[in-house]
Amino acid sequence: MEQQEVRNILERVRAGDCTVEQAVLALKMEPFRDLGFAKVDRHRGLRQGAAEVIYGAGKTPEQIHDIAASMREDGQRAVLITRMSPEAVPVVGRDLPLCYHETGRVGIVGEIPEPNGNGNIVVATGGTSDMPVAEEAALTAQMLGNQVVRLYDVGVAGLHRTLAHLEDLMSARVIIAIAGMEGALASVIGGLADCPVIAVPTSVGYGASFGGLSALLSMLNSCASGVSVVNIDNGFGAGYLASMINHQSL
Repeated sequence: MEQQEVRNILERVRAGDCTVEQAVLALKMEPFRDLGFAKVDRHRGLRQGAAEVIYGAGKTPEQIHDIAASMREDGQRAVLITRMSPEAVPVVGRDLPLCYHETGRVGIVGEIPEPNGNGNIVVATGGTSDMPVAEEAALTAQMLGNQVVRLYDVGVAGLHRTLAHLEDLMSARVIIAIAGMEGALASVIGGLADCPVIAVPTSVGYGASFGGLSALLSMLNSCASGVSVVNIDNGFGAGYLASMINHQSL
């Protein structure tokens, strides 16, 4: 149940189209649906403003399908599935309106909503190899109702590429800076922009990058103010946090 759905119920009570008892019953309906292998949180949208997201890794295609189908049955117009393998696409899309984004390994059941955030979320990557994480972040933000601007391959190895997008960076409400190697992009952007910067270290890099640990430590030690850091390759977490910031009252 989403917050808008609760508002609709209350509006119906005010208009006399629904009794108080009927409204209480609708709000009291089980907060989760037990599928046996999963307990789908029906009230997360009401509590947190965003519905439950399906983490596809480790789940069978049938499990992903059944969870998504139950969410649709409960009125969820769009369902986000992260870390979804291509092998799951035929099963999930068998009878659900699935759109699969292979680069970010993201599945979307239903339509991406119209943006209703306060401004733009910029998703910037150091290199093309960071795009899978970036697309996970960008699609997550879009699914949560945000206008997203993608700036890919603008890393510090060619700083002029970053500086060519100053207008986008300086007019953003939130910036997600995604980089592997030494992770310097977050500090550079943090020193240019006046908005929050969410840094995402990626596991891209040669041996001494230690699977993203080097970038993670560099971002945690950023000398630029206003830079926060999420876990290695956690594009979803960055997109979700950016959306929360972008929906805060001005």
